[in-house]
Amino acid sequence: MFEKKTQIFLCSLLLGVTCLWACSPRSSTEGVLLETGSIPKFRLIPTDTFHFNNFVDCNMAEAWIGDTLRIFPGKYGEDPVWGYARDLKFASGPNADVVFSTTAEAYIAPKLPKNAPTGSPGLHGAIWFETVYQDEKDTSGKTLYAIYHNENYPETLPYNPRSGEGYLDKQWPLGLTDRITPAAVPRIGVMKSTDGGWSWDNKGIMLEDKQPRLILNPHNSSKTFAGGVGDPSAVAVGDYLYLFYGEYGYPGVYDPTTYSPDTEWSGQCISVARIKITDLENPQGKAKRWDGKGFEAPWDDIGAPIASLQIPREKGGGPASSQSGGFHWGPSVSWNTYLECWVMLMGHVEGQKWVGDKLYISFNPHRDLGEGNNSQAWTTPKLLVQKPGHVIWYPSLQPLATPEDIAAKHTSMKLGKKARLFFKYSDLGRYFSTYQIEFEK
Repeated sequence: MFEKKTQIFLCSLLLGVTCLWACSPRSSTEGVLLETGSIPKFRLIPTDTFHFNNFVDCNMAEAWIGDTLRIFPGKYGEDPVWGYARDLKFASGPNADVVFSTTAEAYIAPKLPKNAPTGSPGLHGAIWFETVYQDEKDTSGKTLYAIYHNENYPETLPYNPRSGEGYLDKQWPLGLTDRITPAAVPRIGVMKSTDGGWSWDNKGIMLEDKQPRLILNPHNSSKTFAGGVGDPSAVAVGDYLYLFYGEYGYPGVYDPTTYSPDTEWSGQCISVARIKITDLENPQGKAKRWDGKGFEAPWDDIGAPIASLQIPREKGGGPASSQSGGFHWGPSVSWNTYLECWVMLMGHVEGQKWVGDKLYISFNPHRDLGEGNNSQAWTTPKLLVQKPGHVIWYPSLQPLATPEDIAAKHTSMKLGKKARLFFKYSDLGRYFSTYQIEFEK
């Protein structure tokens, strides 16, 4: 079923070494990196297929609890389109290979808060854990904050005129299924555990786009989202947690009489916000989005996407609400201790229903994401892998079962010279790896 595996050598980017880079446009960030010779090289090494044996439809949220690696894939909560989900479970083991090989039957369901009644405060819709931040002040390692992706519909979160939260069931776009069903709206929230992930308390929503920014009929024909923010990957630097996420809303008030696809495109793709780690205990209203100059835009207002990660209109870039797509999404961010830089993997949408057969990679050399415009200094994404005829999502780099990775307690957020590349074949419904990745300085 799969094409013959070949070893892929990409990103030989040192200035003057390749005509590809000498002769093609590049961002100002890349120019500086090329001059200093610091853009990494990498290669993909084909391996035997390594299956992840449980349901995955998100980034891989994981943490070391003492000498145990624990991972939290899956979905939980109410969903009127796909049905109530109870798949958010965890597996544990002494290393990544043991955990990833755990059978679905051996996963454990943690205690999660119940959905609140419609119209009442609390958890609404379904959630997916996308990142786990481990509180560094707790030496036991058991205090965890899960950053979750949350999806709702007008049915589960009807519009509240007093708070402005929720959605009006009017001119609503169609969703992913082949039957007539509504599109969802994602938000990003926080849960907390003090027992290593056995039980969780909901702390609330951290980022969201509200009703005026949703993109509705007749313009939204993507069969994905009606707008919103989601698919986050979060990393801690200093006093802040930085969230890289997909922006799917309109950068202003959506009005069908004045709607512009170019305006929509200009505000979308992968964005970044930050929140003080101390505010994770009560996150609503505390996060700030990047607004083009700094982290000043409110949690529910209009920010600016990372410009170097946007696909230019002349190169096929387009709004998320279109039938043809043309944007990157689903970031997975890690700090690479060998390269001493950030690495981001991402998907690529080129059609309705998240269709896309390519994954991309980008680098950022600035450890401190809060200084100046460091959070924006990502290299133009380069092709990582392509699987023609398939729809591939949610790439992530994962640690190996080597003594070095175990001793360093590597996770998908912190890695070294080598890692395993996982991604989901959405059309096959499976999440597995057929490559390791090796970096070179």
